[in-house]
Amino acid sequence: MSGPEVPDGFERHFRRSNLTDPWEPIYSRKIDDKLQIGLVLTEQHCNSRGFVHGGLIATLADNAMGLSSVFALANAGREVKGGLVTISLGVDYLGSAKLGEWMEIDPEPVKVGGSICFVRALVRANDTPVAMANATFKIL
Repeated sequence: MSGPEVPDGFERHFRRSNLTDPWEPIYSRKIDDKLQIGLVLTEQHCNSRGFVHGGLIATLADNAMGLSSVFALANAGREVKGGLVTISLGVDYLGSAKLGEWMEIDPEPVKVGGSICFVRALVRANDTPVAMANATFKIL
């Protein structure tokens, strides 16, 4: 089975974890203050109905939004020594992502404050919106 091509500018995601390792390969692309994350959807990403599991969408959106906050802070001349932690995460599911599609999380830092960051993201599968996410992060 041949799936969609990985879009230009995406490379293997530099941030690995035990949680996301089973979902590899995951890709990312840095553009200004944001880090987009994407992947070709395979069986390991899907539920029993063949749709991408909402937990995968939420996890990758959280990852993309948190890292985008770090980049936005760096672009503002602020170093994040202790990292960030998620205070809140909300995801509204708009549709279904399916096996074989390219799914991409496109975050946008909304406000980077003194101790809190606010970020939103649009999740698309084959350019069709499937979720909207928003998160608040505490700067440690």
